[in-house]
Amino acid sequence: MCRPKGFQCPNSLSLEYCELHCRNHCHHQTSLISHTIFANTKLPLTTWFLAIHLITQAKTGLSALSLKRQFGVSYNTTWSMKHKIMQVMKERDDRRPLSGLVQIADAYWDGKQCGGKRGRGASHKTPLIAAVSLNEDDHPLYMNLQVAKGFTAEAVEQWASK
Repeated sequence: MCRPKGFQCPNSLSLEYCELHCRNHCHHQTSLISHTIFANTKLPLTTWFLAIHLITQAKTGLSALSLKRQFGVSYNTTWSMKHKIMQVMKERDDRRPLSGLVQIADAYWDGKQCGGKRGRGASHKTPLIAAVSLNEDDHPLYMNLQVAKGFTAEAVEQWASK
């Protein structure tokens, strides 16, 4: 939970405030969205919530350009929104360790390159380790995808120790 004790002044940690969130104790003004990804935004929060919904529910990902078309704002605005949302999602995933039954697989992310070596050992491919935690019914709960140095035993052990 973001604020387990309720709304608190970031300066004095006081729980006493008036309706405008002007601190009774230290007279510091703050708001509920300060120190979040919504701080200093000029867009309504409903637009942010819709963007979060669209980004998290799209199976193949959602581009900033398609958000621009839907919201009617500039590309730079939607690009910034998308990257802030994705950063928060990554930070949340980094704090949640996989538990229970975890299945691990190796994969390669390949960039298109004409000529050269093909297959798993191609130099232009990025090795990834994918891990999925499963519930009691063998349904996926959480997933972690991380770039690996390679698929040697020590590289996988180093990844697993994190």
